[in-house]
Amino acid sequence: MDRRDFLTARKRKKASASPQPFRTNSGINTYTGPWTEQEIVHLLKRTMFGAKRADVNYFKNLTMSQAVDELLTPTAPQPAPPVKEYATSGNATTPDTNIIQGTTWVNDINSDGTVQSQRRASYKKWWTGVMISQDRSIREKLIMFWVDHFGNEATEVGNANWIYKQHSLIRQYALGNFKNLVRDITKDVAMLRYLNGYLNNKNAPDENYARELFELFTLGKGPGSQYTENDVKEAAKVLTGWQINGATYTSVFNINRHSTTNKTFSSFFNNTVIIGRTGATAGDLELDDLLNMTFAQQEVAKFLVRKIYRWFVYYTIDAGTESNVIEPLADIFRANNYEIKPLLSALFKSEHFYDMLNRGCLIKTPSDQVIGALREMNVQFRPDTDWDTNYGLWNTFYSWMVNMGQNPHDPPNVSGMPAYYQEPNFHEIWINSDSLPKRNQFTDTMINSGYARNGFRVQFNCVQFAQGLSNPGNPNDLIEEALRLFFRNDLSAQSKAQIKTQILLTGQQWDYYWTNAWAAYEASPTTANFNTVNTRLKSLFQYFFNLSEYQLA
Repeated sequence: MDRRDFLTARKRKKASASPQPFRTNSGINTYTGPWTEQEIVHLLKRTMFGAKRADVNYFKNLTMSQAVDELLTPTAPQPAPPVKEYATSGNATTPDTNIIQGTTWVNDINSDGTVQSQRRASYKKWWTGVMISQDRSIREKLIMFWVDHFGNEATEVGNANWIYKQHSLIRQYALGNFKNLVRDITKDVAMLRYLNGYLNNKNAPDENYARELFELFTLGKGPGSQYTENDVKEAAKVLTGWQINGATYTSVFNINRHSTTNKTFSSFFNNTVIIGRTGATAGDLELDDLLNMTFAQQEVAKFLVRKIYRWFVYYTIDAGTESNVIEPLADIFRANNYEIKPLLSALFKSEHFYDMLNRGCLIKTPSDQVIGALREMNVQFRPDTDWDTNYGLWNTFYSWMVNMGQNPHDPPNVSGMPAYYQEPNFHEIWINSDSLPKRNQFTDTMINSGYARNGFRVQFNCVQFAQGLSNPGNPNDLIEEALRLFFRNDLSAQSKAQIKTQILLTGQQWDYYWTNAWAAYEASPTTANFNTVNTRLKSLFQYFFNLSEYQLA
């Protein structure tokens, strides 16, 4: 019971019982409604960072089912690894002078704290750039979901090579098999370091990872998860013996540190006994037994579906959503042996996903705000060969996400970002008196000056954006089309008319005040003609980006 329920419980007891209405009764039947630009933008804003005009136009040529299939089937190659864009630090005891700038550091063994700090920064910049240049698929949005799900703090792990290895592991399984992902991440060096798995031994079993494996990674802590404290202790014994080889940055199993006794679990796990093994394969065999036992519980699928639902659809899960959406999707997840793609396919093709009550109802994450804006405004960066310029600029946009409250791969704790689990606010946490002005400041800066490095400037080009619209010379069409891309909830006709008059028409009455200005620029793009339309467009988009509607996805 939350605080509001507690304060009103006595009053509700006296009142006659009446069922609470469901937010929506829609379920996972295949969506058969209109497939227009509105539905495409909704799908893209939820599965990618922003909806680019070019992407919207591309998916107009596909059916809804074809569009979802393509989003769930990435064809672009995985990005090249991060490079050494930093200068070798004189403060390092063991500087990585063997790695040439512009080449990757991910395979270089170097445990110097200063070097690893520089590499962690390099990793964050690189990841920001990967998100900006994402392919036309769900892959990058889903990778951020999984990184948050496993909740490792890069600064706590310390070693950037290990963090990148974990990122690569997640990238490998992002659209693959969840059970296999959990199996491999259990032995991942960054996870072993972060949750003390490398300290877990038969003489002093460490329960840290076993507890989070149940509570945060697979079963959750809802009413359907009835595992016991002893189950955690027994699971910790199963996981004893795993260590990190500091010379190779790999995980290794040491049978001498492994508990070879039988491990007995509670009735929640059907009183399963995991037989203690000996020999070099004992760790893998018992881990398989542990995961088979855990994934046999129906709650695993429900827990994961709820997390995916809160990330991609809406944060409140009422009784109707639980029975009409969560439970049938969990059935699909289990029936497909925990393959992720069939689950996502059913969700994104469902009538529930396109339900009007599920559109424009999520507050943008800082990554959606920053990365999405850069992509929607089609901001271009330098070729990959100019890594110094790109990494410097990517660092700027990474810093903006941090300032707005989201530090990728560095959540406040192992639970991940509070916006995905903290009741009752959930995603409302993204907006507060500190973060909202920063969101507005970011778009204001990108419109008015942008950022420059090595003589190259990135900035929102409002004129270029308008040129990509279907009829920019008509002020009504320009505003309508821009709003369809930027906003999920429309403005009133009165508001749009007032915006048009005050900004595009500069206070004049007739539409031709804009139409003529645009036609003059198109016919002769002189500095004077450009400045006339650019000034008005910058004011228009700055106004749009500062409206509350822009904060919703």
